[in-house]
Amino acid sequence: MLPSFTYARAGSLKEAIRELASEGARVHAGGTDLLGCLRDGVFEARKVVSISNLKDLRGISETGSGGLRIGSLTTITEVAESPLVRERYAGLAQGASEVASPQLRNQGTIGGNLCQKPRCWYYRGEFHCLRKGGTVCYALDGENDFHCIFGGDMCYIVHPSDTAPPLVALEAKLRIAGPRGSRTVPVEKFHVLPSQDVQRETVLEAGEIVTEVLLPPPAGLRSSYRKVRARRSWDFALAGVALALQFSGDRVKKARVVLSGAAPIPWRARAAEEVITGKTLNPGTIAKAAAAVVQNARPLQHNGYKVPLFQGLLEEELLAIARG
Repeated sequence: MLPSFTYARAGSLKEAIRELASEGARVHAGGTDLLGCLRDGVFEARKVVSISNLKDLRGISETGSGGLRIGSLTTITEVAESPLVRERYAGLAQGASEVASPQLRNQGTIGGNLCQKPRCWYYRGEFHCLRKGGTVCYALDGENDFHCIFGGDMCYIVHPSDTAPPLVALEAKLRIAGPRGSRTVPVEKFHVLPSQDVQRETVLEAGEIVTEVLLPPPAGLRSSYRKVRARRSWDFALAGVALALQFSGDRVKKARVVLSGAAPIPWRARAAEEVITGKTLNPGTIAKAAAAVVQNARPLQHNGYKVPLFQGLLEEELLAIARG
């Protein structure tokens, strides 16, 4: 059952930011995560501020530099089915198509997908865990089958978004508006590790709203996203890999490898990137990259299966992207 709260439907971005200045205010876009969190008591809201009427935050368009602008209220389905996204940024289209179910993709927005709360069953359940202000991460010694193998430190959640890893790989940026004006943040710097702040998922300050996603020109780019989950639909990633590679002839000129289902944030596998940069994607190089992708992994008691899963995923995806 949803708790009581006041509701405001903003007519402009300026009005939305003003309404969000109220104590306990939460922004409402697609609502697929917000309403579930309120129903389950993950957090409270005294006021819900809807931005669904802000038409300027919708749509996909080309930028003057040859990149792409995606409004934060653009639905996940629109991103997945956009001819511009599919042609130029295949990894993002693939990631968007893997989000949840068709119904949730039709309702959920790209901005909301980047800002969603963790799906850890302790955080979502009736446990006063570290992320909710407690003193214990119950996943460390509990049921941790789906938890992280990188970057956990104090809290062992995995970042739940399927659009964030390809956006990190593609070097996308976010435009953010708030009480102190607007700013631009790389998606790679948007999410927060537990060691930085165990109770925050993003760098958003009070009253701030993600307004658009900005993608750079895709010159010479090949990208992909592959996700493994327990069920074909609905489930979040057990493991996933986003690739964005630029080639010079048959050699990899630049590489970005980003994992999902691996860490509390989209996780760059820099060791794997170093292995393939400047190389041709032959079987030997790919095998070395697959070994490097799990360098420094620290699996918990029940999620060691993720190590060979990430290795196999990267190997298959590099072979596929090498074939073009």
